[in-house]
Amino acid sequence: MGNIVKQKIIYLDNAATTHIDPEVADSMIACFSRSHELGNPSANNLLGRRAHAAIELAREQVATLIEADPYEIIWTSGATESNNLAILGAARFRSHRGRHIITSSTEHKAVIEPFSQLEKEDFCVTKISCDDKGMISLNDLEEAITKETQLVSIMHVNNETGVIQNIEAIGNLCRKNDILFHTDAAQSVGKLPIKLRDLNIDLLSFTAHKFYGPQGIGGLYIKKRSGCGVLPLFFGGEQQNARPGTLPLHQIVGLGVASKLANLRLKDDYLHYKLLHDRLWNSLKNLAGIIRNGSEKFHFPGILNISIDDIDGESLMLALEPICISQGSACNSKSGESSFVLKALGCSDMQAHSSIRFSFGRDNTIEDIDFVINHYVSSVSKLRSLAPEI
Repeated sequence: MGNIVKQKIIYLDNAATTHIDPEVADSMIACFSRSHELGNPSANNLLGRRAHAAIELAREQVATLIEADPYEIIWTSGATESNNLAILGAARFRSHRGRHIITSSTEHKAVIEPFSQLEKEDFCVTKISCDDKGMISLNDLEEAITKETQLVSIMHVNNETGVIQNIEAIGNLCRKNDILFHTDAAQSVGKLPIKLRDLNIDLLSFTAHKFYGPQGIGGLYIKKRSGCGVLPLFFGGEQQNARPGTLPLHQIVGLGVASKLANLRLKDDYLHYKLLHDRLWNSLKNLAGIIRNGSEKFHFPGILNISIDDIDGESLMLALEPICISQGSACNSKSGESSFVLKALGCSDMQAHSSIRFSFGRDNTIEDIDFVINHYVSSVSKLRSLAPEI
């Protein structure tokens, strides 16, 4: 056999999923150890009580991260389920209050599709447009509110562009009008400070695998106040009658440890992402035809989305291997369709199709970014030289 040269892989797709932290993995493996035998957390016996205690510790760790009360946390399989439970569950729970609900045009499909389902159930849906930077206007939202409005869902950090919405102001507006406010915080929990005790947010979705925890586990924060609740999507008891099923102990323990670590590293992680983001953007922004997608002012530095004129996105993705990146949401990246999020910002089909999302992680280094810069510039130059003259 000939010599096989192992290519260095640079992973810059952390908005799709992060690599599990070794301390998180160790905590999960311990759950399977005979020396740490645990039972069903619902069982009233010694091993069941041990399991219950482990779950409650994780609940406290999550609650500490987002500054909530532990009893306000419901475990789910991830942000998609949390969004569905929040939107479908709350809208149906509050249908007596009104049948008008509001979201935005740049939400994740895990929000958009539950709203589409509610339209089939005779709810009236309003989608607020954004400006060319991806920002939602508070005035537009206020004008959309009617006496029938009972639920608003606006994401915190956009998964494709990194744009940060003003969820504090949106929450205050909703509370003033007695409207439930849900936010999809899959891209911000564990990455940005969130103080739910100080915010008028009624429902908040999150998932472990976006901040170095395991896939397949997440949660829904439900504020304990009058008029705030959800109807279950399926049935069988457990978890305050909101979400049934035996709890996946090892995943919940992993989420708890990931939350503890995120809380300790929040500031350092943010500064690290900003260092990497600024290095990459400052080196690429003067390239001919480069376009930054989304606001630069109101922006989470863990994500950078750019397009470049006259370059096919799929060809650029192939040319950039072994750099692991995306052309947008991980849920849509294999469909070949242009990003509806970028088109909502006013991007042309060509600009949307040529977009690349870089998303940074704890393990990325300046050396990684310098490699990406050189590889990106040379790949663009090569692809342009191969393009037929018009």
